[in-house]
Amino acid sequence: MTTPPPALLIAGHGTRDDAGAEAFRDFVRELGRRHPELPVAGGFIELSPPPLGDAVTELVERGVRRFAAVPLMLVSAGHAKGDIPAALAREKERHPGISYTYGRPLGPHPALLNVLERRLDEALGTAGRTPEDLADVTVLLVGRGSTDPDANAEVHKAARLLWEGRGYAGVETAFVSLAAPDVPSGLDRCVKLGARRIVVLPYFLFTGILPDRVRHQTEGWAAAHPQVEVRSADVIGPEPELLDLVMERYAEAVEGDLRMNCDSCVYRIALPGFEDKVGLPQQPHFHPDDEGHDHGSGHGHGHGHQHGGHAHSHAH
Repeated sequence: MTTPPPALLIAGHGTRDDAGAEAFRDFVRELGRRHPELPVAGGFIELSPPPLGDAVTELVERGVRRFAAVPLMLVSAGHAKGDIPAALAREKERHPGISYTYGRPLGPHPALLNVLERRLDEALGTAGRTPEDLADVTVLLVGRGSTDPDANAEVHKAARLLWEGRGYAGVETAFVSLAAPDVPSGLDRCVKLGARRIVVLPYFLFTGILPDRVRHQTEGWAAAHPQVEVRSADVIGPEPELLDLVMERYAEAVEGDLRMNCDSCVYRIALPGFEDKVGLPQQPHFHPDDEGHDHGSGHGHGHGHQHGGHAHSHAH
């Protein structure tokens, strides 16, 4: 008898924005429609239903015993590094007999960079059709922002890769929360660097509270600086490239080709200002949407990442 392939579990961040949460759920349903040979489920770490634990239970009730979990996240911050592995380890205890592998976040994949370029083209309209037009355009790529310097550095990497070979005057970075520079400061920097036309590009997969905040802050800054042309681009959205990339990450996890990068992770390397995090004991991060658990365990970074001893260990 042929062994069925592992199921696919999609792990999302969560948002208080109903439209953003529904966009994630629609995305999971579309993956299931595209791949009827696979059981597919998805859940959130926080803020939105269903919790990730409910998604695992759904798979188990469908007879699944093996699955690959893919974090639907652009950068590897605390959720991808710790909270999801912690949640998966907890589910393994809750459902004896299951096994899983854990994939890597999406990252600045060339396919997603192409979608970002398309969003810029849409924002510019007819004003960005020639190389000469683009040479006058500065892009401000705005990430979520994190207390993890490695995660913030990944946004800078995406900005550099987006700039290379595309003809923009420059691609600068900003963050909407937890990290500097914020959106107004990022726009100020663009002007100091000589920008006359700026497109603010949110580095987010779906709509939500934070992408809305990026747009509102952009509009407020633009109203105070009428001499500068400022446009806002849309989020990445549930594009075919994103659907294909999730399946690529699934295949990596199933085949054991994980390629995790620990070289600049604060839990393994002593980075300036974060030295106390090296080898930090790791505990599950419980969330209010995950009912029935003690929420007082503290905010740690989950079982399965093990930076204090050695590299990642995501296969269970």
